[in-house]
Amino acid sequence: MGGSAAAGKSVDGGGRAAQRVPVPEARPFLDTFRANLKETFFPDDPFRAVVRERGFGRRAAAALRYFFPFLEWAPAYRLGTFKSDLIAGITIASLAIPQGISYAKLANLPPILGLYSSSVPPLVYAMMGSSKDLAVGTVAVASLLIASMLGAEVSATENPALYLHLAFTATFFAGVIQASLGILRLGFIVDFLSHAAIVGFMGGAATVACLQQLKGMLGLEHFTTSTDLVSVMRSVFSQTHQWRWESVVLGCGFLFFLLVTRFFSKRQPRFFWVSAAAPLTSVILGSLLVYFTHAENHGVQIIGNLKKGLNPISVINLQFTPPYMMLALKTGLITGVIALAEGIAVGRSFAMFKNYHIDGNKEMIAIGTMNILGSFTSCYLTTGPFSRSAVNYNAGCKTAMSNVVMSLAVMVTLLFLTPLFHYTPLVVLSAIIMSAMLGLIDFPAAVHLWHVDKVDFCVCAGAYLGVVFGSVEMGLVVAVAISVLRVLLFVARPRTTVLGNVPDTNVYRRMDQYTTARAVPGVLVPRVDSPIYFANSGYLRERFTRWIDEDDERTSAKGETGVQYVVLDMGAVGSIDTSGTSMLDELKKTLDRRGIQIVLANPGSEIMKKLDSSKVLELIGHEWIFPTVGEAVAECDFVLHSHKPGMVADGASHENMV
Repeated sequence: MGGSAAAGKSVDGGGRAAQRVPVPEARPFLDTFRANLKETFFPDDPFRAVVRERGFGRRAAAALRYFFPFLEWAPAYRLGTFKSDLIAGITIASLAIPQGISYAKLANLPPILGLYSSSVPPLVYAMMGSSKDLAVGTVAVASLLIASMLGAEVSATENPALYLHLAFTATFFAGVIQASLGILRLGFIVDFLSHAAIVGFMGGAATVACLQQLKGMLGLEHFTTSTDLVSVMRSVFSQTHQWRWESVVLGCGFLFFLLVTRFFSKRQPRFFWVSAAAPLTSVILGSLLVYFTHAENHGVQIIGNLKKGLNPISVINLQFTPPYMMLALKTGLITGVIALAEGIAVGRSFAMFKNYHIDGNKEMIAIGTMNILGSFTSCYLTTGPFSRSAVNYNAGCKTAMSNVVMSLAVMVTLLFLTPLFHYTPLVVLSAIIMSAMLGLIDFPAAVHLWHVDKVDFCVCAGAYLGVVFGSVEMGLVVAVAISVLRVLLFVARPRTTVLGNVPDTNVYRRMDQYTTARAVPGVLVPRVDSPIYFANSGYLRERFTRWIDEDDERTSAKGETGVQYVVLDMGAVGSIDTSGTSMLDELKKTLDRRGIQIVLANPGSEIMKKLDSSKVLELIGHEWIFPTVGEAVAECDFVLHSHKPGMVADGASHENMV
């Protein structure tokens, strides 16, 4: 039945004019498919600025501004803005240098790679990234993942060249995957890593990273390659005779210094630079202490020589041949998605503080491109770490130019200052990593999850325990599996409730929430809060039948009239598939055999089209479709009390309400 034929009004049980529910006119399949495709992959209409331009030249310039956002802010860049970015860039460079060296050590890579990775990628992001506050660099979790996944099959000590080349290859694959997700508009895939899963995974990874630093803190030369808690504890306490008190004292002293400076900066935000400069200060003090006391001769391990010069080309070192290519691909996939989720979350957080918008898919392209180019220039995986971005934000950065300043500062260090890090003790790097990791273990967030949603807390705890007692990969799998299982349960077992009438109103609300709401005798009003799909249609049919049976048992025991009408509130049903329409067809026939009439209230346009096409609308009866629950129940109640089924007020015939 077409929409025009359904237009108009009819009279409800109270003699009032009731608006009919129209059936939308059918649209061509290609138009519907195109609209759905656009809504799925281009909900933000990213190219509207390009389309509204006139002429090829203007559109080309708009397209360039879309892919290279620096073209938008660079023409209006001013000296005052540069002063702010210069201060922020130098500040984050003072943090990036010791952090980069430390995280490269965490990844079992040469320390110089941490500096390489803070030079080229920030330049790429400054041109392609849309965040003003994101400071690009290596991150602890990705470094730990690389060490864990690559180290499981290739030893970084026995075959360092192959391990290094696989790290570059994994970075390349991570960049390709990240950029592809952005180009193909598949950023929603990252959303399967829920907030609870990320909190648990990050906390577990931080705990594992801290445990790994016990090697440096205790001055041990041999340590387990496993990352689980049991293996690490066994390795630590089986070598008590090799613990070096010099390393313990140094490590605990610098860790205490770093934690105190962080605490001070949190209590006094205007002194943010104190905690930002603390890692570099620790490196300088540790190097001077070792140099003057010759502590390297007393068991304190040092970095040693760092190669001077800018990044060497590494594109020729990428491994695209068996048997290790699949290892690099798997590592790149997992680390790339984790790094992407962290970078976008950090960027959005600071964008919210400054009230501007960043494009998630554009960020994926930018982060992916900088990792692809980074893998060509001796860099390993980078993203936007929270600690560095927070310092950038607090230092007053105005644009992504702060990343350029940081990159130039790191390049100067590579060209002239690397010999100064020769005497840097490894135990200081361990202290820097541990202090950073302790900040990633978010206990308040876990407690908040427990109070708000127990299932989310289970996701968080599953991810944490999986990482700590299993492996980093196991924790990630557990977190994603529980999250996906929860989504499937929401689809297969949707929320269903029974509505009741709020006294002295025409309003119907959930009876389990509104204690004053009362059921209308002879009328059952169920509500479904989800689309009706093949996954839940069977459950919904059984649920409706059980409600009717329970109501019949209750009313028969009291000698009252049982259910005569089932008014199904469709207001929250956004879509329905063929299994759903078949379920309604079967439910209608089942209720007919029991002398019960099914009534639909507030079905959407998509629902009406599907029901009309499948002939279910005709089977239910056009006169039993109403725009609101109140009108539907009023009609049912009127018919029950008039004892004249099929008649409406004032003797009017029951017209088609559609």
